[in-house]
Amino acid sequence: MTKPLRTVTQNTWAFLRDPMIMPTGFREYDARWRFPDEINLPGITALGMGLGTQMHEAGIDPVIAVANDYRDYSLSVKNALILGLIQAGIHVKDIGPALSPMAYFSQFYLDAPAVAMVTASHNPNGWTGVKMGFERPLTHGPDEMNRLRDIVLEGETVARPGGRYEFVDGVREAYLDDLVGDFKMTRKLRVVCATGNGTASAFAPELFERLGVEVVPSHNELDYTFPHYNPNPEAMEMLHDMAATVTESGADFALGFDGDGDRCGVVDNDGEEIFADKVGVIMARDLAKLYPNSTFVADVKSTGLFASDPELKKYGAKADYWKTGHSYMKRRVHELGALAGFEKSGHYFLAEPIGRGYDCGMRVAVEICKLMDRNPDKSMADLRRALPVTYATPTMSPYCADTEKYGVLERLVKKIQVRHSEGGSLGGVKIVDVITVNGARVMLENGAWGLVRASSNTPNLVVVCESPASEAEMRAIFADLDDIIRTEPSVGDYDQTI
Repeated sequence: MTKPLRTVTQNTWAFLRDPMIMPTGFREYDARWRFPDEINLPGITALGMGLGTQMHEAGIDPVIAVANDYRDYSLSVKNALILGLIQAGIHVKDIGPALSPMAYFSQFYLDAPAVAMVTASHNPNGWTGVKMGFERPLTHGPDEMNRLRDIVLEGETVARPGGRYEFVDGVREAYLDDLVGDFKMTRKLRVVCATGNGTASAFAPELFERLGVEVVPSHNELDYTFPHYNPNPEAMEMLHDMAATVTESGADFALGFDGDGDRCGVVDNDGEEIFADKVGVIMARDLAKLYPNSTFVADVKSTGLFASDPELKKYGAKADYWKTGHSYMKRRVHELGALAGFEKSGHYFLAEPIGRGYDCGMRVAVEICKLMDRNPDKSMADLRRALPVTYATPTMSPYCADTEKYGVLERLVKKIQVRHSEGGSLGGVKIVDVITVNGARVMLENGAWGLVRASSNTPNLVVVCESPASEAEMRAIFADLDDIIRTEPSVGDYDQTI
């Protein structure tokens, strides 16, 4: 195959004939583009042919499970991807519309060595992409993504005979059966089920009913225009809407899911929005009692409580802080044999004997209901209040172009390291360490910290701060960190702030 064009110009002869792909869509652990502004359908076909070529190169059986999320253009994107996979000699097992974790589940259920999920994840409409993997429950990391990029952009794809298409029905039902098992609530629960009209609308309400949970519906009608808000349980817009529904209905708590169902957000019975890393600590406390001496992996955006919480220490729990990103976290949990991994964005990675190690918002919902069943005298607010108090910002994302963000971050890390070497501080608290496993997590003397890293999926930096002392100190830490960030003129406005 010839090399794809690297500029995308709509309404041209070439646009309907030739593969066009912006190279920036090949990201650290999945592929993501604005569609059709950054990739056209022939470009998607080239991507599928590249993925099929990579499967042969990796020496795995040429069989792949393929699915798509519930957006109006995802089916056409998936069909274009399938065309390329078949051209590369791959047997495609199409499981239809799905959640990302249902696609991951299908690898086990269908014994398929590879998976490709067409989804824009939590990104708003106008985006598309593919989450893919060869070694279950893992997905592509940087090495695999870089190789896929080179195969596609350098025209190294190879056409092979033997490709074929098969539609496989019944995976959704098997996935739900697997999630529910033989569990049934013994405690009465009323739960706000918030799906933002996204793909999870076809799963979560039925899942809760099968568990014996009373559902308080919140935007559970499938509607790919997302008329209320973009389904993203890390965004305050969705969390605020969930909180309002809890307050109005008197529900026990709310669970919200993103556009492809691999993330879960929580609001308690007081209407308090609990950031996912704190929910992770609540879950880790419960799991540590059942499985003492377990290891829990947390991403660098997450609270310091995984390492400092006395309750986790009491049961011998060990904390490991690792790179943000679903692919990184899955691999780290797998490598360490950890019981679970927790990401502040709402990805949870529950490994055996709880889950299979991939991120599944539905599995998290089941395990939270089980947790509440094991604690019949506790409310979600009780569990939140039992945690040591810390004050944290939401995840904030100032704009920075994909072509510039890694260079900007490299310079910012050096500036922060210089401040540390000179005995500097953030928010008036001395810097004691700078962890650079993923950007710069600036550790302060009293356990507070601030983070700046580059987003792997969108043209942004990511900024988070936490203080165990006060909200005022948290704001002061952010102000000082932001002053450093503002030394880079190419960094734009924040999507949200404190």
